[in-house]
Amino acid sequence: MGLVDTAFAGLKSNLEITTGEQQLAQSRHKLVRDHVRGQWALTDDFLTGSYDRHTKTKKLKDVDIFVVIDPDGPQAHLAEGTGTAAVTALVDVLSTRWSDVTGDDTVALISYAGEDVTSYEVAPAFVTDTGFRIPNGLEWMETNPHEHARMVTEKNAACQSKFVPLVKMLKAINREAGEPLKPSFLIEVMALDLVEPDLGRYQDEIRFFLASAADQIADDWPDPAKLGGDVNASMSLSERINLQVTIRAWLATAEEAILVEGDGQERAAIELWRSLFGNRMPRP
Repeated sequence: MGLVDTAFAGLKSNLEITTGEQQLAQSRHKLVRDHVRGQWALTDDFLTGSYDRHTKTKKLKDVDIFVVIDPDGPQAHLAEGTGTAAVTALVDVLSTRWSDVTGDDTVALISYAGEDVTSYEVAPAFVTDTGFRIPNGLEWMETNPHEHARMVTEKNAACQSKFVPLVKMLKAINREAGEPLKPSFLIEVMALDLVEPDLGRYQDEIRFFLASAADQIADDWPDPAKLGGDVNASMSLSERINLQVTIRAWLATAEEAILVEGDGQERAAIELWRSLFGNRMPRP
């Protein structure tokens, strides 16, 4: 194994959630779910988002939780109101246990400042025939995180378990750059479509993805479960064009790194990759 391959193996390891981080996240999300169950009548509660799909990168900025409200319980009336009202009601419930709780258009957010697992995003949800309804500002939107998880699992199996690490690496580039590509779920959605088995070296697959993404980032990217709206619906045309420029700059760095590696300058190649990944990529 060459130095660059060794560096990528180290990067893969550094992006994995540690046992300690998993245990902390698990203990905390159980507290959250138990607390809501003590206040509301629920039919289910479960982890969702990139943590559940194993595509979350370190640090754990947020852990996503759905609390599914009993349609025959005392909170059933929330389904008749706005999504904002449902989030506000959930914020009130969580504020009886946690001091730093806020709400936005979709979730109640519990923050743990200065800790490894920094926040939990809790969405009130109602079951539908095809998935779930969750708040989207004053409205509600359809989604099915179980279907998202199934698609990622199947893709990862088809790619010899290299799809999930690849997505984490792509998210790491985005995070190192200050997360210009939002939401980060868009990276997963694009990768589900653009990444093809069988996967080769991570450095080559990153280059292939970035080349395709640069060409197609301005397109509409629908919910892969075919329930909600486009994943990038909130992104304006000018924002998409700016992202094209950003992704092409990432691509240029990746192409130069691969070219330099091919010339036998492996340490120089690693430094180029580190300009994309930062300290997450070790120097062998």
